[in-house]
Amino acid sequence: MAYLNAGDIISGKEGRAFAVINGVSEEMFFVKSLEAKIEKQKAEIKTIGSRRTQHKTTGWSGTGSMTIYYMTSKFRKLMQEYLETGRDTYFDIMVVNEDPSSSVGSQKIMLQNVNLNSVILAKLDVESDALEEETEFTFEGVAFVQHFNDPVIG
Repeated sequence: MAYLNAGDIISGKEGRAFAVINGVSEEMFFVKSLEAKIEKQKAEIKTIGSRRTQHKTTGWSGTGSMTIYYMTSKFRKLMQEYLETGRDTYFDIMVVNEDPSSSVGSQKIMLQNVNLNSVILAKLDVESDALEEETEFTFEGVAFVQHFNDPVIG
């Protein structure tokens, strides 16, 4: 009987993210969690001869969120530029999952044309030992740079 080796499960702590903003790549060491997803847009299609409603994919939308430690002004500076000049900044984020204890190797996904929905400008919290901020974003493209290998079956 085949089974999955527990060591092949990817640890959420074994990853990195890099932002490429205005041509400059910077490791996003302040990220606590990051999630990006694609949602397909579908049209309802009804046809003669069938009582069911069918669905046809007509497009997609990329959204994401990240929780970061409140210790960088990088995104506040981007918002400041937009407020002062009206120029919005789109950038790329490379997300790398790479657990050295797993036989599946690494996965690298480039989120393209990321645009932040909101930015926390200032924050205080007497109950918090570590200030965090959560922000949502959209993205307009994806590049699959590297996929995981198939796991070794035990």
